[in-house]
Amino acid sequence: MNRKLFKDGIVLTLDPSIGDFKKADMLVEGATITEIQPNIEASDCEVIDCSNRIVMPGLVDAHRHTWESVVRNVGADWSLPTYLGSIYYGNIGSKRSPQNDYIGNLLGALEALDAGVTTQLDSSMIISPEHADEMVRGLRESGTRAVFAHGPPGDGDYWNQESERLHPDDARRVKEKHFSSKDQLLTMGLAIRGPEFSSWDTTVQDIHFARELDTVCSMHLGFGTWGASERSIERLNSAGLLGADLNFAHANAVSPEEMKMLAAKGGSISVTPEIEMMMGHGYPATGLALENGVRPSLGVDVTTSTSGEMFTQMKFTLQAERSRVNEQLLANGEMPGKLHIAARDVLEFATLDGAKALLLDNKIGTLTPGKEADIITVRTDDWNMFPINDPIGAVTQSAQTKNVDAVFVAGNAVKRDGQLVNVDLERVRQQATQARDSIFHEYGKPDGVWFG
Repeated sequence: MNRKLFKDGIVLTLDPSIGDFKKADMLVEGATITEIQPNIEASDCEVIDCSNRIVMPGLVDAHRHTWESVVRNVGADWSLPTYLGSIYYGNIGSKRSPQNDYIGNLLGALEALDAGVTTQLDSSMIISPEHADEMVRGLRESGTRAVFAHGPPGDGDYWNQESERLHPDDARRVKEKHFSSKDQLLTMGLAIRGPEFSSWDTTVQDIHFARELDTVCSMHLGFGTWGASERSIERLNSAGLLGADLNFAHANAVSPEEMKMLAAKGGSISVTPEIEMMMGHGYPATGLALENGVRPSLGVDVTTSTSGEMFTQMKFTLQAERSRVNEQLLANGEMPGKLHIAARDVLEFATLDGAKALLLDNKIGTLTPGKEADIITVRTDDWNMFPINDPIGAVTQSAQTKNVDAVFVAGNAVKRDGQLVNVDLERVRQQATQARDSIFHEYGKPDGVWFG
């Protein structure tokens, strides 16, 4: 059996029943964590020296449009309406070939793995069955764990509130071909449009379709100028549709009462703070969720406009929520005392709570014996990390992609000694550049873009 002993690390299990350790060992057998404690004696195993390392669960990105890696940063100055008008409705998003989507998903997944993201929900925009197959191929080739959330094309006849076009039935074929078992790294989800981007009847049928396929069902909901007035969560609750399998991206403008409904009936939210604050979705719903019994997950969302790693999202989440509360105190003539949201909270949002949102917390999200070995090690002897004082503060406030030394997915090493394993960087770079050029040839080069 393939056995690995992680030796002498600062171990953040994030499992309250086990606790964290200033110095401990962790034994992994095959894909599974089997033991965590100081001074494990084990033979016939690979010893991984974790001195000057934080050992922690892999990060979970609960909402990412992975293919957009090949059009990275084209929207550095885009608002939400500009983004929608540029990517959807027959524009950039419709100009992709299946090969473009293969390399887009491969690049996006490798970028995430390099940054310690071992699991992501890929909210896809699928043009054809061939595009779907190539997207799955890109994810599989990367070695990531992912929920492939099958989504409809970005055409206007799909994405409008009167649309009666149901979710493409090809999702059934994709499930049968690629996701016949849940006991694999890649599992199936559905990225439906929801009640704010399709008709109510369409939404109801799409949710039932997701449940027929036994998948997580993700949708964009509750943001922008329309988010508050739609009261979409209230409508879903009244229809008896809320459940733990529903995941709502953003939810910036939902009401406290709707958050309470989520807490009572199930369902998760995915906060993508960097893009929400930039584009005009509304203020991140972190505090609104916590105050009403909902633990948010976090996501990158779109690399057309923002960073592609989760350390930035943790920083944005933490300080945006602190700023919101502090401003209220200052307006009342008070200075903040104890900050009401802690660094540990956002680390849990980016690990365990993300796993819960994707219905994977029985497998990942904490370092717990019996769970699968999705593990990252973070160097503490880099310039921006030493001297190490508070490891959780170091991960959430100081860490960057360059500090991620090793990444394991189900016990398999995908990054060692600061480098991705068995990845032809030059091939990926060339194919990603060709994909970018191909898309811009079909669409035209967006304003402000220098190359392509």
